[in-house]
Amino acid sequence: MTVYQIVHAIWLVSAIFLIILVLLHSPKGDGIGGIGGQAQLFTSAKSAEAALNRVTWILGITFILMTIVLSAGWVK
Repeated sequence: MTVYQIVHAIWLVSAIFLIILVLLHSPKGDGIGGIGGQAQLFTSAKSAEAALNRVTWILGITFILMTIVLSAGWVK
C-alpha cells in the first residue's frame, strides 16, 4: 500500500463518518439519533452533544487537511 492510498483511505473514511455525525446532530430535536430510542443512550445530553461536537470538529479538520494534501499532490 502506498502513502497515497493510505491518505486517500483516511480521507474517504473521514468523509463517511463526517456525513454520519452531521446527520446525528440534533439542535432542536432528536434528529436521526431519535430513531429507535438512541437519543437516551447517553446519561447526560450535554456531555453527549459535547462529545459529538468534538468528534465532528476533529473529523472535519482531518477531512480538510487530507483534501489539501491530496489536491496539492504532495503525496504520490
